[in-house]
Amino acid sequence: MSEAILSVEHLTMRFGGLIAVNDLSFEARRGEITAVIGPNGAGKTTVFNCITGFYKPSQGRITMRHPDGRTHLLERLPDFRISQEAKVARTFQNIRLFSGMTVLENLLVAQHNPLMSASGWSIGGILGLPSYGRAERRAIEKAAYWLDKCGLTDRADDPAGDLSYGPQRALEIARAMCTDPELLCLDEPAAGLNPRESLVLNDLLRFIRKEHGTSLLLIEHDMSVVMEISDHVVVLDYGIKISDGTPSQVREDPKVIAAYLGVDDSEVEKVEAEVGL
Repeated sequence: MSEAILSVEHLTMRFGGLIAVNDLSFEARRGEITAVIGPNGAGKTTVFNCITGFYKPSQGRITMRHPDGRTHLLERLPDFRISQEAKVARTFQNIRLFSGMTVLENLLVAQHNPLMSASGWSIGGILGLPSYGRAERRAIEKAAYWLDKCGLTDRADDPAGDLSYGPQRALEIARAMCTDPELLCLDEPAAGLNPRESLVLNDLLRFIRKEHGTSLLLIEHDMSVVMEISDHVVVLDYGIKISDGTPSQVREDPKVIAAYLGVDDSEVEKVEAEVGL
């Protein structure tokens, strides 16, 4: 079994009197695809927002571990350092591309930090220094690589807003990969995709894991995606972890069946008593 790349320990997130996530602990292992699932309002996106620095947890620890032994406590870092130093990237449930920029420019923007560093924070780019020229070529090569892997090479010069929904999803994932993350967090990447596009997405995510060694953490409602590509599944309900295991174990867990698939109101108490909720 591979080591944990991400450890979430006793994570709690409160919004006034509302407890969105309550004492959550789980691990995502290096080189694996970990899915976080649950009904609407279960706290899944709140967990992502805590991991990626959009929220600061009320309590708990989130540890990112690197192959060289370095660790980062994500709850103590501002969001830009989580991306730049801890090497955690994310996509969003609602696509957040720069729609007025071209497809290629969206991937170059993701490489802003190395380009600015190579330019000496503007002067090198203005003077056309060789170091900046080399960095710019590397950035374009990386962008072209991910355009090819996402089947978007022919659309490189089109505005990103002109793409249909499926290609926009792929572009958002490609943009995140241009930051060279060790952990890629995907918030409902299959949302709005048709069955063919979901299959293409599955292949892309497997490629990212296999060829780049990137660990993936995803929130997803499409159970065909979760069960087909995930190595590990964590199930939340009302901010509490109710199951944690392999897809086959989770699929057969009666607590998951009661919470995720739902039951009639008249049957709730009976089912909860049967499964021990």
